[in-house]
Amino acid sequence: MASISFVNTLLLLGAMLVLAGIFSSLIASRFGAPLLLVFLIIGMLAGEDGPGGLLFNDYQLAYLVGSLSLAVILFDGGLRTKLSSFRGVLVPSMLLATVGVVVTATLTGIAALYLLDLSLIEGLLVGSIVASTDAAAVFFLLRAGGLQLRRRVGSTLEIESATNDPAAVLMTVVLVELLLAGEGGPTWDVVGMLGRQALIGTTVGVAGGLAASWLLNKVELPAGLHPLFVVASAVLIFALTAVGGGSGFLAVYLAGLVLGNRPIRAFASITSFHDAATWLCQIAMFIVLGLLVTPSRLLEYAIPALLIAAWLIIFARPLAVWLCVLPFKYSRAETVFVSWVGLRGAVSIFLAAIPMLTGLPHAEVYFNVAFFVVLVSLVVQGWTINAAAKRLGLALPRKGAEVRRVELDLPGQLDYEMVGYPISADSAVLEHVAVPGWARLVLVIRENRVLNPTEAGPLRVGDYAYFLAPPWQVYRLDRLFATSAEAREADGELFGEFAINGNVALGVLTDIYGLTIPPEIRGTTIADLFDERFEEEPQTGDRLPLGEATLVVREVDGDRVVRAGLQLPEAAGAVGSPLLRKGVRRFLTPAVAWARRVQMALSQLSKRAWFGLSRSRETSQGPLSGDQQENR
Repeated sequence: MASISFVNTLLLLGAMLVLAGIFSSLIASRFGAPLLLVFLIIGMLAGEDGPGGLLFNDYQLAYLVGSLSLAVILFDGGLRTKLSSFRGVLVPSMLLATVGVVVTATLTGIAALYLLDLSLIEGLLVGSIVASTDAAAVFFLLRAGGLQLRRRVGSTLEIESATNDPAAVLMTVVLVELLLAGEGGPTWDVVGMLGRQALIGTTVGVAGGLAASWLLNKVELPAGLHPLFVVASAVLIFALTAVGGGSGFLAVYLAGLVLGNRPIRAFASITSFHDAATWLCQIAMFIVLGLLVTPSRLLEYAIPALLIAAWLIIFARPLAVWLCVLPFKYSRAETVFVSWVGLRGAVSIFLAAIPMLTGLPHAEVYFNVAFFVVLVSLVVQGWTINAAAKRLGLALPRKGAEVRRVELDLPGQLDYEMVGYPISADSAVLEHVAVPGWARLVLVIRENRVLNPTEAGPLRVGDYAYFLAPPWQVYRLDRLFATSAEAREADGELFGEFAINGNVALGVLTDIYGLTIPPEIRGTTIADLFDERFEEEPQTGDRLPLGEATLVVREVDGDRVVRAGLQLPEAAGAVGSPLLRKGVRRFLTPAVAWARRVQMALSQLSKRAWFGLSRSRETSQGPLSGDQQENR
């Protein structure tokens, strides 16, 4: 009976900790606090030195929980990464995830060597443990701030943070193996193990992703089992690769990447389930890692750990980023921001548990220093990411308030999913904005009646409209049903004061706004200019200089810019206050539209006059011969 009571007590405490973590996420969202920091503090409070008083030092259990959690989290990262986001940023992102990790680990290891009085390999082990960034923490903070990054910066950070964990894990395992074998051990064996882990991890990961997608589409599983099948497949791929001597973390990320970029059945339910699964894994892993820490011992390493954190944030990470992106013409603001978003997280603490598990000398030093570096990174960088993005001009507002979406899996329709949107009074779709051709209206709910598109006619306020759309383009519908007028008002600040159709010729803009551009591009349209200047598909927020002004992409359809914004240069002293600028903009917008209408009317009149003159000449001169008509 005593053992049963003990088990029930553990279940009670575990459920309470998980619920505390869940409700703490609301606090984190409200105040912008890094979620990982909140979970770690909960674990520390429940631990040995906190009010909870739980004595927990089972590193093997912590390693098991961490491995399982990271497998699910990395798989989810691959599942949500679209290959289309790789265009133009794949090479710099992969350099950051590999070479950048090595450079960061080396520079940090050199500092740790002197500050902690360690050997070279021991110092490099400290650097490897804290070398990777935490994707979950980074993108939670960006979402919590209600901001989106410009495409190039956002894609770079997304790919780097999702792919640099395997590099840090491999480096840590190699250095632990070297220390266990002795510093004069068989180096070539370790190098061979590194290559073997990468090769096996890549092979099993890609093959596992292809096999999982094939089974999902071929096997008729009962409703609700598709998400469980995917999670079990991810854990199987991770464990199978690890048992075979490969990198399970690399394999599980690649498997998710393959699965997320192929048409599969029940994709909507799979991603929804993974939202909950990754949250649970993060909560469990962060709380367990927090339980491992003894704050009283942590303070013993506060000064050297603080110096290592400062070196990492101010020097090691920025230098590594600068070296990796230098050949790719990133702007200074982009380089600074990517350098600053080097947020350390759960992976670093998880890797620090490996030396404890293997019984390495100075294992406690590695763990406590890594934990302190993570805390400093979360406090210093975590609370300033949104402010830095705004300060550097890299943050874009959301294209409207969050809209409610209903996603339904349609059997046999692997290339489409159904999404539903409420129609409000200020929805853009009511302002005669066309719905893209790839979105198919299938039904409308109006006054508790279900209507087909023909019966419904034009959409009205209060309707709920359901569309069939490709899953990878659904997000483009969101702005048509945005309910936030303030969000669309903010578009002018970052997307240009004037919204212009993509088919407008550049010469028209120069005549109206007095811009100076080369004569040879006057006949080029805005859309054609973006096509010529961009190697990859232009995305919302992309910018292109046009004389003294700047064109900003507002809306794209496929790979074609259909609407752009024009940002005019601010004349010094001419327009002083934002209120005056807004007034000038409101006055000029109808004036420009009127000028364009007058120009078009004059053009039509001139054509008609020329045509009438030509007809009168034909009448007076008689009919033209065939040769004369051909010459004309």
